Amino acid sequence: MTPDQYCESKVAESGSNLVAAFKILGPQPRASITALYAFCREVDDVVDECAEPGLAAIKLAWWREEIDRLFQGQPQHPVGKALLPRIGQHQLPKEHFLEIIAGCDMDLTQNRYARWEDLDLYCDRVAGAVGRLSARIFGKVNAATLDYALLLGRALQYTNIIRDVGDDARRGRIYIPVQALEQFNVDAASILRFEYSSAFETMMREMAARAHQLYDQALALLPREQRTAQRPGLIMAAIYRELLRLVEAESFQVLHQRISVAPARKLWLAWKASLGMMPA
Repeated sequence: MTPDQYCESKVAESGSNLVAAFKILGPQPRASITALYAFCREVDDVVDECAEPGLAAIKLAWWREEIDRLFQGQPQHPVGKALLPRIGQHQLPKEHFLEIIAGCDMDLTQNRYARWEDLDLYCDRVAGAVGRLSARIFGKVNAATLDYALLLGRALQYTNIIRDVGDDARRGRIYIPVQALEQFNVDAASILRFEYSSAFETMMREMAARAHQLYDQALALLPREQRTAQRPGLIMAAIYRELLRLVEAESFQVLHQRISVAPARKLWLAWKASLGMMPA
């Protein structure tokens, strides 16, 4: 199995919404973005699949060393080898890869976030840094495009957090900031017991409103002349914003189930975005 084939297999196993966004790319950028997301899956799996935090920390430290080796031209892992020719091709900064690992490290040391600003830092590491790397792969970028990518990554991660409140609670994690829990008088223990309440729904509507605002801010920043190149990100925005609206329509019944967008709907949204229609 070649490094690229390994990455394709890794991304396919994830069943991610990303697959729909990748399909419109040509062979070379598709291979590059697949290698990037295979890296994301590798480091994310360290946190999700390793029951012993100490061992997970050691594995993340190994990935930091692998990034050092990658930028020295000597990676060892199939994902690193797949990324090697793409680093220079797309001018991918080393610090963004390290940010992604730092975000995964936060999951080992934190299961609560005090303020919205603290949550934003986490989102910017695990998703915003990925967005900025992705934007470089999709095409030439300027400062506005990179700002768009950062905010879009934050919006996508907010949507993931809203959808996955129940799944995260099963792991003992609550990403909703303590600041919000206190503001809306929601007991963290009630979330860990999967208990719904009007206060919980009101709090989640506030978080959804913040996510919508992030989508609007991100899309407003994307320069018109770069919309064609950045279509994969626009596809992601369309699919995830649809997911957010589905969760809203279900009154945030996310503690006992995982809400998702139907495959046919994803394809329709991807088709619309691929034509250059900005997601609303």
